[in-house]
Amino acid sequence: GPDLAAEEFKPASKENSYEVSEYEIVLPGVSGTALQKNISVGSPTKVELTCKLDEKANLKNPQVTWKKGSETISHTSKTQNSWTIQLTISESSQLGSYSCILKGEVEVSATFHLQVPKIEGKERPIITYEGDLAVMVCKTEDAPVTWTWYMTSGTELVAINTSSHTNKFRIKRQSAKVNRLEILKLTKEDIGVYWCEAAFTLGSSKRRFELKVLSIMAPLKPFVAVVAEVIILVTTIALYEVYSKKYSKKKGGKGEREFDQIDQI
Repeated sequence: GPDLAAEEFKPASKENSYEVSEYEIVLPGVSGTALQKNISVGSPTKVELTCKLDEKANLKNPQVTWKKGSETISHTSKTQNSWTIQLTISESSQLGSYSCILKGEVEVSATFHLQVPKIEGKERPIITYEGDLAVMVCKTEDAPVTWTWYMTSGTELVAINTSSHTNKFRIKRQSAKVNRLEILKLTKEDIGVYWCEAAFTLGSSKRRFELKVLSIMAPLKPFVAVVAEVIILVTTIALYEVYSKKYSKKKGGKGEREFDQIDQI
């Protein structure tokens, strides 16, 4: 037999070692239908995208076209009611929108959006008070390579360095997919916009946070306003009563004098 020690073994190519992820959109065959699916891709992989015509659809023998953006591409496999393309995504330029268009008696389409994983986070402003703690949390579907937090200075983003701001910022990596920024002892100077960035092999995603810091007296303002209105109302009523009594007394005295004069006559 052959000398196994001298036999050359070629390692599997990196491309072939990618796992294949399969995604499918089923089209009902109703005129004007345009379905979409978002697919998160953070690291190099292979994907299979399939457009399948519903069994109940009346669209017979449609003409099928696959496109990446506006560029026409060919599908790699076909069955009676489904059309598939297989893609190797190894760089960011291969991300984007892939569409299949079925034309027959009617026209229907489906679009797959291949994109870097989005960051989950609060959309509303974070409102807190001076001296308190502000917490910002970012989450992703896939674990990024690195996390970075930024604060806005004018029109620029400045990376937050916790080692040089130990008394102001704390960054905690709760898990590979969750990152947390804490801003300590808030002051008016901390008001502004902050960003977290998750960097993946194929690109990066950002999430915006707006921080508002209120004075401790801010919650008391509505109460003070109500108290002031009550004081004004009570004072107005008291002054009205005093004036009414004086007016009544004066009017009453004049009436008595007129009555005396009539009695004398």
